[in-house]
Amino acid sequence: MTSRAGSETTPKGRGRRPGGTDTRAVIVDAARKSFAAKGYDKASMRGIAREAGVDPALVHHYFEGKAGLFAATLDVPVNPAELIARITSGDVDRLGWRIVETFLTVWEPPERRDALVALVRSSMTSEEAARMLREFLGREVFGRIAASTGASDPQLRGALAASQMIGLVVARYVIRVPALADATREQLVERIGPVLQHHLVDRVPEQE
Repeated sequence: MTSRAGSETTPKGRGRRPGGTDTRAVIVDAARKSFAAKGYDKASMRGIAREAGVDPALVHHYFEGKAGLFAATLDVPVNPAELIARITSGDVDRLGWRIVETFLTVWEPPERRDALVALVRSSMTSEEAARMLREFLGREVFGRIAASTGASDPQLRGALAASQMIGLVVARYVIRVPALADATREQLVERIGPVLQHHLVDRVPEQE
C-alpha cells in the first residue's frame, strides 16, 4: 500500500493537493520557465502543469487561459482577455484612443510600470524575452484587436500598432525623453490615438 507521504511525491498526488498561495506560486514559476524556454506560442497549459507537478485542471482553476497565466508571470494586474474585450467592445471609430487610454490606465502606476520596463529591457538583450513579448503581443493583444475590426491585413496592422505602443514604452519609461515623459495621459491619448486608429481601421474620425 502506498503511504500518504509517498503519494505526495508524485505529480498526480501534488496535482490533487488543496489549492493555496504556494501552489499558485509554483505554477507561475513553472510557467515563467516554460515561456522563457519555449516561447509563448509553444508553451502549453498541460506542459506547464506537468512542470509544476499539478493536475492541469488546477492550472485552469487558478488562471483563465494561457494569456492569463502569462500575465501572472509578468505581474500584470488584470487579465489581458478582459482588457481586449473592453477595448474592442466600444465604437470602432474610437478604437485607437481606447487602446492608449486603457494601456496608460493599467501601466502608469509606478508599482506596475516597473514590471513593464523590466520586460522591455530584458527583451532588448535576451532573445528568449524578445520572443515571448513578440508572440504574446502578436497573438493575444494587437493581433486580436486588429482582427476585431474586420479590416484587411490584420497581422500587419496589429504589428504596426504594437510598434507604436512599444515605442511609447521605451521613450516614456525607459529612455525618458523629457517632453514625452512629462506629457499627461490626456495629451498622449489625443496624440497617439489617431495614429493607432489609422493603423488599425484606416478611417480617422474628424475632430470637432
